Amino acid sequence: MARPRRRRRRGGCLPALGVAVLAVLVVGLGVAGVVALLDRARPERPVAERCVAHLDGTDWSLSPDQAQNAALVSSLAVRRGLPARAVTIGLATALQESRLENIDYGDRDSIGLFQQRPSQGWGTVEQIMDPVYSTTKFYDGLEKVAGYQDMPVTQAAQAVQRSGFPDAYAQHEARSRAWASALTGFSPAALRCTLRPVATPTGTGPVTDRVARDWGDLPAVVTLADGPEGTASTVDLDATSIAPQDVPRAAWGLAQWAVAVARDTGADAVTVADQRWSRADPTWRPTGAPALPTGQVRVTVTG
Repeated sequence: MARPRRRRRRGGCLPALGVAVLAVLVVGLGVAGVVALLDRARPERPVAERCVAHLDGTDWSLSPDQAQNAALVSSLAVRRGLPARAVTIGLATALQESRLENIDYGDRDSIGLFQQRPSQGWGTVEQIMDPVYSTTKFYDGLEKVAGYQDMPVTQAAQAVQRSGFPDAYAQHEARSRAWASALTGFSPAALRCTLRPVATPTGTGPVTDRVARDWGDLPAVVTLADGPEGTASTVDLDATSIAPQDVPRAAWGLAQWAVAVARDTGADAVTVADQRWSRADPTWRPTGAPALPTGQVRVTVTG
């Protein structure tokens, strides 16, 4: 009698297929884990530091070093009671002459922000290399130019500088006008800087020192943090005396000056009205808190 045939079990390949799928999944998870680990281990990209002033739909960039020099060129003009047009002329001149950098070299014996020459009676080398002195000398010359406010920028600048390239200043007019408008408060919330976190907190000293240099005896109230390490101290500035006829505008000009010099002062944040700029969020945003008193600008530092 013939033995009944044993049926061959179909689907015998399924266990093998399951093992293969499982292996693929394990390998995939392993690769994903390695990638995630490498992502965590990879150092963050360094922040590309830059400052911009926005006007008429365009961002006009400067480096943080150029920005802090622009802030000085503006503040010294405002202290003299000069109009924003004078700031535009000053910035365009310095951009053409030195790229708005306080350099110790140039054509023949030209040096400094405005490339002034000791041999032409602008002062000593030490004096001209002081940006406060050199900017003051430029405005001394500009104020002697009758009708400079109504002149083309290049003509007004040339009247002071007497450059061998008298038409070159015009190329910097748009950038200079954007920065002048922000630094004098005519363009609120238009100037911002992207900066790295403060490496070593230095307290409020650099802020008050810079205020004294750029603004003289501008009222400032320092509040030191009273708490654990890492809490913030503040310097409250009063813009009322800058332009009593338009205090809100003066406050915005002062606030944007504070942002432009933040790289050098170590400021973490600047607040004016109900708006705040910070290194962590480098644009102007509502604070969500009650607005500061009109004319008050608060500079916050860590440590």
